[in-house]
Amino acid sequence: MATQDILNFVFIGASFALYIGIAVWARAGSTKEFYVAGGGVPPLANGMATAADWMSAASFISLAGIISFIGRDGAAYLMGWTGGYVMLAMCLAPYLRKFGKFTVPDFVGDRYYSDTARLIAVVCTIIISFTYVAGQMRGVGIVFSRFLHVDINTGVILGMAIVFFYAVLGGMKGITYTQVAQYVVLILAFTVPALFLSFQITGHILPQTGLGAALADGQSVLATLDGLSTELGFAEYTAGKKSTLDMFFLTAALMCGTAGLPHVIVRFFTVPTVKDARSSAGWALMFIAILYTAIPGVAAFGKYNLINTVNGADKTGTAYSEMPTWFKNWENSGLIGWKDYNGDGKVQYAAGKAFEGKGKPAFVGGVDDESARGQYGERLTTNHFESNKPVGNAPFANEIYVDRDIMVLANPEIASLPGWVIALVAAGAVAAALSTAAGLLLVISTAISHDLMKKVVNPNITDKQELMYARLAAIVAICIAGYFGINPPGFVAIVVALAFGLAASSFFPAIIMGIFMKRMNSQGAIAGMVVGLGSTMAYIIYFKFMGGTKDELFMGISPEGFGTVGMILNFITAIIVSSMTPPPPAEIQAIVEDIRIPRGAGEAHDH
Repeated sequence: MATQDILNFVFIGASFALYIGIAVWARAGSTKEFYVAGGGVPPLANGMATAADWMSAASFISLAGIISFIGRDGAAYLMGWTGGYVMLAMCLAPYLRKFGKFTVPDFVGDRYYSDTARLIAVVCTIIISFTYVAGQMRGVGIVFSRFLHVDINTGVILGMAIVFFYAVLGGMKGITYTQVAQYVVLILAFTVPALFLSFQITGHILPQTGLGAALADGQSVLATLDGLSTELGFAEYTAGKKSTLDMFFLTAALMCGTAGLPHVIVRFFTVPTVKDARSSAGWALMFIAILYTAIPGVAAFGKYNLINTVNGADKTGTAYSEMPTWFKNWENSGLIGWKDYNGDGKVQYAAGKAFEGKGKPAFVGGVDDESARGQYGERLTTNHFESNKPVGNAPFANEIYVDRDIMVLANPEIASLPGWVIALVAAGAVAAALSTAAGLLLVISTAISHDLMKKVVNPNITDKQELMYARLAAIVAICIAGYFGINPPGFVAIVVALAFGLAASSFFPAIIMGIFMKRMNSQGAIAGMVVGLGSTMAYIIYFKFMGGTKDELFMGISPEGFGTVGMILNFITAIIVSSMTPPPPAEIQAIVEDIRIPRGAGEAHDH
């Protein structure tokens, strides 16, 4: 076994042992410990856990990859996710904490005094969480396929097994303290190679400042990337390709979706007081900013290294026999593919798709590899070659396929960083995916055991029975999440973006109006959630699964951004219906008035 493989196994194995050990130490013995960690987590620890819960595989693995390949348009993800967290921390979390309900369906059900509203919220929670968790499980599969030399499907199953141990056994208590450890692992795993990369390329130690630094030719990294991109037939790296309207709608969907994410909202119930909820929100924002401000630099450095490594100094390509080890390692994982169109033995990267089809390329060494097809399953058998024609200014046709989700994982290898850094990145990527997956699976199990079984089906079940239902629901949820991880509908960040759109169109209006509009009643909230979620799901299903084309997009708005349209429809529907139906009971209006009064930072009321 190679030294690098040993390092990978040691780092990933040690992190797994740590997570399982913490879960055993912090295992939940009651429903309160299972759902909200007993409500006694210190703000600093909760801030770290919230950051780990929120910074998923999409943040760690996929976001820098998306920005590497689409350039400026990727800023929508940065602005939407960070802006949304600020909105959640400032406008929603303290009020929800004061209301005293630790799940979104619980808040919706009690605020809108309706089991129907609660049931709709449960359905929304499950749909959003499963869509989100699919991206996390795919991220785990990608990491394992490369670093543990197993196929992606086996990697997903391994991830399911680890999450099973600490999510089902520990509940929120085990997950919270596990996520503290995972934050430390993932932030070191992201920032250490980012510092190396920035210093290596620009001479600046910080990627935040290195992005605008001048290279040897006197141009900045971004200006150099603009020039390289146009030479190879791409649009300028800093140029926008999306319409302004689509950028706005995508950013708004991600922002409002963040504020409506059930697995993040529940984190503010794991601290003792409302004051602590505000404090932990501030800590989490600081911890999140460390990673998010580094992402643009990492994305640009990765694209710069990729172009220079593959095409060489003369920009005509590199002989396959001279390609570095990292390329062949990722090629064997099925996440990079090369087809030697012109027979010159050189690997060449330019604008245009090297292969088309739903699966990953099954080419190793430039030839069709049947063994690779067998390893990764039937999805690999639908590749079709495009004609060998250069695009734009490119001197040659594109011959390689690069899975965008590998950019952060491959960056240390592309830059020839030490082996321990490569292993650390692998452990960090697993930590990012598993931390969010665990939080989402807990939300799903809570929605079923507490909001459905306890509140609707059988209010007389004991605490012990409710805990049993929660663990059974978590087991079923893990199995379903694994299926979606093996059969994902797109790249990790895109799958996650769809979940945010669903959250924006369903929960966000119901929560905002529930806090700030005394007149909003159950009929309006129910109608709004049904219209918002239904329209967004229909749009996503049509364009992602039924072959909808770009020409058919409503006002050019992508499926990832349509959640904003659904959210607007939700608000309009809810306001119209509520104005035509009786107002909420006086006691509900009094509660709404009460939770908006910022008096003290004591214990939250339990209405």
